[in-house]
Amino acid sequence: MLDLKEYGIEMWPEEKIQAFRKALLDWYDANKRDLPWRRTRDPYAIWVSEIMLQQTRVDTVIPYYERFLHHLPTISDLAQAPEEVILKLWEGLGYYSRVRNMQKAAQQMMEDFNGKFPTTHAEISSLKGIGPYTAGAISSIAFDLPEPAVDGNVMRVLSRLFEVDYDIGVPTNRKIFQTMMEILIDPDRPGDFNQALMDLGSDIESPVNPRPQDSPVKDFSAAYLNGTMDKYPIKAPKKKPVPVAYQGFIIRNKDNQFLLEKNNEAGLLSGFWSFPLLEKGAVVDKQVSLFEVAEETVQPDIRQSFTEHYGMTVDWQDEEFDSVQHIFSHRKWQIDLIEGLVDTIELSAPNEVKWVSVEDFPKYPFAKPQQKMWESYIKAKKL
Repeated sequence: MLDLKEYGIEMWPEEKIQAFRKALLDWYDANKRDLPWRRTRDPYAIWVSEIMLQQTRVDTVIPYYERFLHHLPTISDLAQAPEEVILKLWEGLGYYSRVRNMQKAAQQMMEDFNGKFPTTHAEISSLKGIGPYTAGAISSIAFDLPEPAVDGNVMRVLSRLFEVDYDIGVPTNRKIFQTMMEILIDPDRPGDFNQALMDLGSDIESPVNPRPQDSPVKDFSAAYLNGTMDKYPIKAPKKKPVPVAYQGFIIRNKDNQFLLEKNNEAGLLSGFWSFPLLEKGAVVDKQVSLFEVAEETVQPDIRQSFTEHYGMTVDWQDEEFDSVQHIFSHRKWQIDLIEGLVDTIELSAPNEVKWVSVEDFPKYPFAKPQQKMWESYIKAKKL
């Protein structure tokens, strides 16, 4: 455990820690939200909720959580599910590597733990995609182990309680907050303690428009008592995502089917289907997917690049569509759309493409950019 005094942090005496625990848990008991994952001690269900809740609002997660557990109620079901099924269930949540890692962890459990969820913090931490926060959350909530679950909400609250002069966005500083939580956590109700701090940090002590006067632990908060709430937590601004311009191609054949392409490349949106996309200012080699970009040469006519790649004659339409924007953590996509009609239904592209009718769209996992492209199209067409 770190010596927090070396970081300028003086922890409270035991009597004050116990008073803090009581004030926090009394507030939680009276105000905790009735959420579906709080009605169970099943570690599998708690795990699903914790992974979904990363970077996603609670009200958004609830229908995803219920649908996921309806279709994949057990570790075995998740371990054996086809990739397109798990991507479809995760469709719209983003951060799709998380659900892939969940499946790998489920397969680990089938192989190493006889299909059961491990019960120790060390074993839980060994699972694919489970970091310190998720391991702490599952350990404390499902198994009553006194393990901290330190996320951004918790670090925000702790920063204000103790006026911590360390950037919460710097990964190496997490160990400071981890040590603080190891001292503060209630050994009798660790899961409730962790969840209480998360609730406090996401609502009353939120990053935007906090209400410190309503906090159940304001009398313990150095930042509140010293009038320094606006200073904490310390966090450097995020780097702006890099803008990338794409051309999206909405191609319809004589049978009123649309051309979809599967991204089989590793990385962003792997495994999803989409209208073909081509980065502007790029040439596509005929032997690679449109998701692979060669940046050495500028393509003067992006439509020509498309027709050469697919080996089809396209009747390009003049109709205008709203541009689509989608922001990832490190990229900001802007997608302009163009519609094309073709007489043929033959396909000769080297990558995985299909003609798909609108009625069959629900069978294919679509990431958010694809959904936005379709929304722009049907808005213009007034469908």
